[in-house]
Amino acid sequence: MRSLPLRLAGTCLATVSALLTLQALPAVAAEPALPVIHQELLAPPALPPQITRKTPARVVVNLTVEEIEREIAPGTRYTFWTFGGTVPGKMIRVREGDTVELNLQNLAGNKLPHNIDLHAVTGPGGGAGQTLIAPGNQASFTFKALAPGLYVYHCATAPVGMHVANGMYGMILVEPKEGMSKVDKEYYVMQGDFYTTGGYRAPGLQGFDMQKAIDERPTYVLFNGADGALTGQGTLTAKAGDKVRMFFGVGGPNTVSSFHIIGAIFDKVYTEGGKHFQENVQTTLVPAGGSTIVEFVPKVPGNLTLVDHSLTRAFNKGAVGLMAVSGPERLDLYGKGVKTALNGAKPPAVAAKAPPVPAATSAQRVRGKSVYDNTCAACHLPDGKGVPGVFPPLANSDFFQERPYEMAHIVLHGRSGELVVNGEHYNSVMPAQDLDDDDVAAVINYVSTDMNGGKAVITPAQVKQMRQVKAN
Repeated sequence: MRSLPLRLAGTCLATVSALLTLQALPAVAAEPALPVIHQELLAPPALPPQITRKTPARVVVNLTVEEIEREIAPGTRYTFWTFGGTVPGKMIRVREGDTVELNLQNLAGNKLPHNIDLHAVTGPGGGAGQTLIAPGNQASFTFKALAPGLYVYHCATAPVGMHVANGMYGMILVEPKEGMSKVDKEYYVMQGDFYTTGGYRAPGLQGFDMQKAIDERPTYVLFNGADGALTGQGTLTAKAGDKVRMFFGVGGPNTVSSFHIIGAIFDKVYTEGGKHFQENVQTTLVPAGGSTIVEFVPKVPGNLTLVDHSLTRAFNKGAVGLMAVSGPERLDLYGKGVKTALNGAKPPAVAAKAPPVPAATSAQRVRGKSVYDNTCAACHLPDGKGVPGVFPPLANSDFFQERPYEMAHIVLHGRSGELVVNGEHYNSVMPAQDLDDDDVAAVINYVSTDMNGGKAVITPAQVKQMRQVKAN
């Protein structure tokens, strides 16, 4: 029994010794308070400016979840689930070593719970568990941006594929501590696949088709969430000689991208958004949930065409965009070319003129415009001016005015090979369009009357006859 007090005394002495040792250790300096920066968020293809500071900061990012109905294609509507009301969600831009405070709000008018998983986060779930919230709630968490690179973020609420397929993805760029080289233009583009109950460009409000998604049969494969988002008024711009940097990612949920720009060679490709680059690249493969950074210098004026080089996705599902390059001609780099007929070649036969057609009614004109907006405008543009070197004009078109009956044949059966419109050469493929006889007649007559100052040129009965002749 006498040993118990000795043990207690020994324990007390050890405790005192430990306390004395702790007192002798130097105090750990508290981490100095970081300056607070509220992240500026911009709608894609824009993004926050390059970071110039040389020290870390606490970057506050405020994101909202918004379920919104808008056009996925002209005349076709869809309910998107978004970060901040855009597809993709707005880009977040921070610096290696920053502490990021992410605040997520699930707006009260939404119907579903959502969260966010950022691939730039080191930790289980990438923030998904901390941010899973029902409509009318908000969540916040912090993380340290440890590794520089370009990372995808997305919703990770079950069923995850459905949330992503409805547009819930974006990217976060973590710049290296030393910063990034200066460029003249920066753009932010993401590709995603969408699964609608109706077919490509089917009119009206379309729902989500889960079976198509499971079978990986996308109705649309799109840049920045809409058919034609990077054409027309959304066309990217640059000057010849500009150094262009493009941050490109794939939200998925299923397809990868063979990203290519027709008319450009990538000077540098930072593979999968990391720090190492390959030089002089034509096409780069980007996985679902992955990214790349490409840099290039357009050297001559004209339109460069962004595509997924799995080309039916570009020309039949929507994965196409444009960059209009301005500047002086450089014929030493890219000549105009000369085209002549081969010896002994016969001139093309002149198509027979169609018989007179009654004037189009007001209802037929409205129908023709609707068909044009839903079917033709994405490539030939809403005003019918087309894309030089890519898609021929339909407005003020000598080809159309001289051969409208042939134009109807092209709509019905498609066409490949060269044609000349207003003196310019085009050599591409137009697939046959899935339109009924009334739609074909209506759109041809609309283009004739409203874009070429002509009159109605074909009837549904003539279209039917044309279809039967081809079938035979």
